Amino acid sequence: MPRRSARPKPDRTIELTSCIRDCPECGRKLWAANKPSRTVVTPEGLVRLRLQVRSCRNPACSRHKACLRPEQEGRFALPQQEFGLDVIALAGRLRHGERRSVPEIHAELVRRGVPICERSVGNLVDRYDELLALTCADPNRLRAAVTPQGRAILAIDGLQPDVGHEVLWVIREVLSGEVLLARSLLSSTQDDLAALLVEVEGVLGDVPIAGVVSDGQTSIRRAVAKALPDVPHQLCHFHTVRTQSRTESARRRPLRLVPLSTS
Repeated sequence: MPRRSARPKPDRTIELTSCIRDCPECGRKLWAANKPSRTVVTPEGLVRLRLQVRSCRNPACSRHKACLRPEQEGRFALPQQEFGLDVIALAGRLRHGERRSVPEIHAELVRRGVPICERSVGNLVDRYDELLALTCADPNRLRAAVTPQGRAILAIDGLQPDVGHEVLWVIREVLSGEVLLARSLLSSTQDDLAALLVEVEGVLGDVPIAGVVSDGQTSIRRAVAKALPDVPHQLCHFHTVRTQSRTESARRRPLRLVPLSTS
């Protein structure tokens, strides 16, 4: 059904680019291919993602003209989805954690400022169930998707709609864009996350894990060091830029002189 009202304007724009600058197949420098944008609905409002897509221009490479999208795009939303992963996680928690009906979930999302209809709420619950059912249920399909590229680069993200509730952990393969595992955990210790990484490593079989990309949480860093001690772990470009901007802002902030007491 076509949209009957104008699409609201995004509240903010986020620039995303891949932290991979060299072709994982031939090693040559990746070139900027195009810069598409997409709008994602989140609990904090509408976000426009401007994506820097890169590709290899080596005609002899097996990944010639294959597009490499930013790793953090999957952190915000699934492919071809208008609503963000955090909205899907929230709808799933309200449905399975609090046993709310679809109309009740719709009322709660609208109360939080999410522009959504009741029918879309049912679709979000279905997407949540599909994610959890995906947890390495078909290893043959996953191996077939990553085997041709000869390696796997993992991206791990945790989505917690409300503090104190379960976290939806999603592990994706960057080069193929496949979601390898999704699981809802009440605790997110390094042992819990390490178990997820070990499970993914077992599903990949003979396909080596070339690297892990994340937002650098302490529990994630320790889990990667425990489960994949020889695999490089890198902070994603989005969080690197945000951390640097905060550091630069703090450096430029003028110092406040506190008068010393003379007594």
